[in-house]
Amino acid sequence: MHASSFENEIRDVIIIGAGPCGLGVAARLQEETPSAMFTDEEHQRYHWIKKHTGRMKLVQAGHSKLNGVRAEKWNAAKKCPCDIKQGEHNQNMNERRGSIDSVSSVPSLSSSTASSDSTYSTLVLDGTGDKWMQRWNNAFRTLEIKQLRSPMFFHPDPGDRDGMLAYTQEVGRESDLWEISGCVGKEMSKHKKKKRRQGGKQHVSYVDRSIGGEIDERDRKDYYSPSTDLFTDYCNSIIDRYNLDGQGQILKQEITGITYDFLPERGDVPVSNSKIFTLTSSTGQKFYSKAVVLAIGAGGAGISKILPWKPSTEEEGASACCHSMEIKTFPSPNVKNKIRRRQQTNVVVVGGGFSSAQIVDMAIRKGVTKVWFLMRSDMKVKHFDISLPWMGKYKNWEKAAFWSADTDEERLEMIKVARNGGSITPRYTRIVKQHAAHHRASIHPRTVISSHKFNAETQTWSLVTDPPIPELPPIDYIYFATGAGADIRQMSLLSDMNAQYPIEVKEGLPCLTDDLMWREDVPLFMTGRMAGLRLGPGAPNLEGARLGAERIAWGLEEILEKKQEVGEQCEGFCGLGNRYASLVGDDSTEE
Repeated sequence: MHASSFENEIRDVIIIGAGPCGLGVAARLQEETPSAMFTDEEHQRYHWIKKHTGRMKLVQAGHSKLNGVRAEKWNAAKKCPCDIKQGEHNQNMNERRGSIDSVSSVPSLSSSTASSDSTYSTLVLDGTGDKWMQRWNNAFRTLEIKQLRSPMFFHPDPGDRDGMLAYTQEVGRESDLWEISGCVGKEMSKHKKKKRRQGGKQHVSYVDRSIGGEIDERDRKDYYSPSTDLFTDYCNSIIDRYNLDGQGQILKQEITGITYDFLPERGDVPVSNSKIFTLTSSTGQKFYSKAVVLAIGAGGAGISKILPWKPSTEEEGASACCHSMEIKTFPSPNVKNKIRRRQQTNVVVVGGGFSSAQIVDMAIRKGVTKVWFLMRSDMKVKHFDISLPWMGKYKNWEKAAFWSADTDEERLEMIKVARNGGSITPRYTRIVKQHAAHHRASIHPRTVISSHKFNAETQTWSLVTDPPIPELPPIDYIYFATGAGADIRQMSLLSDMNAQYPIEVKEGLPCLTDDLMWREDVPLFMTGRMAGLRLGPGAPNLEGARLGAERIAWGLEEILEKKQEVGEQCEGFCGLGNRYASLVGDDSTEE
């Protein structure tokens, strides 16, 4: 269906981005009984602390600020991230909704109504294609990535935290699971084993001194990662379950501008007495909605790639280098031709993260003579791209400490400590070092390119590094696996929003509301890395996709006043109060 047929509809929600974050939001909006992000006991403990603030001393978990639970932080002004919005809303919420809800009375050329099985009328716009996960799948296919780095419980399914594990067992694809060895499992000789009594039974856990965290042996099943094919099939099952692949639900449109204002009188489009979003695509088409969810990841619209330099012409070497997110074919045509002629080939890979190690390995497997691996810092080896305490059995404690921090500056520092730059998994560290042992790779930590010159005649680079690399030959191609920036002030599609509705920004990350909304009066939601100051270090990961979708769903429910009824008692279901209250009838029914 052509995009023009949607131009005059006013949607409830438009999601920008059809990757894991966008899929997580779309699926969550269809799920009436989402799995809890916390257990019932954890929900109750969190709210109990808030209720008894200042009236009861809490046992301190440690002496440091991060390790200690300070009762005064749990005040009414600090909202628990898992707060269930119930009862009457405060005055600010009513004021915020006053102008937005009146949009429902605004007529349109083509009335946009939700389908019979959908709570919201939604539209998904993505610059790559009209299918879910196209950019994601293309990137994994191009780099020949066979395994996800994330564990089994990182996925966008709102229905079940262990959904991927259940799906794997249901379809009999246990062989598609890769054990994250050395974290928990077989390789326990390196770890200290501890035994203790719990619940009348002897319980075993392992302390990984090399990583600095503890993994519960009962969570062994969690510390497997799926193959990329298994993850893709699981995402397809989510899409099918929630009917998210209908015709016209996703359009290939690169959004270049977002505005939030009163709908102007324009031909047959009526005057609006309330503000709505107008999204403009690269083709000049416009789309309208009451709320917008920005769910773009690395490489998405407006995300700037980090490059040491950017050649603009062939004479400057534009065809002899690229960012890892821009790889179309591998290796490059000039390198492929030299390999075919059995000539010497030399490639430089710049970066210290997982992608850089994968490119090094793939280049050697494709026949490149030697790869020079340059890292700005030391080689950091980690199972995951965030530290293990955020992944293990104490992760909810880490999240609670993050959410109850006093300032966004404090949260930003916690993110930096937990992520600590790019890192490589132990498996790929071994692979790269094996290539180095066979003289196919040369690893250079704490090394940067100080000068560069491209020879258009020979199609090679002359590089000078700091510190110098002895006898560095002419380089045929350079891959920059240097990541992408995340500064909302530099995103062109948000230029109008920044100008008209300025918000506080910390090192590029927006200071969103607890519902991941731009401002209390602007229902522009963000998820993924842009929501880092609210979701924590895991925001750019698959876990952030599910956590972000949960918060956004609650926020949209308030904005659009389309409450999903879950019996008469929400509090028992959501982990507040008596969890069995919803099973008890009133006095009349009991008789």
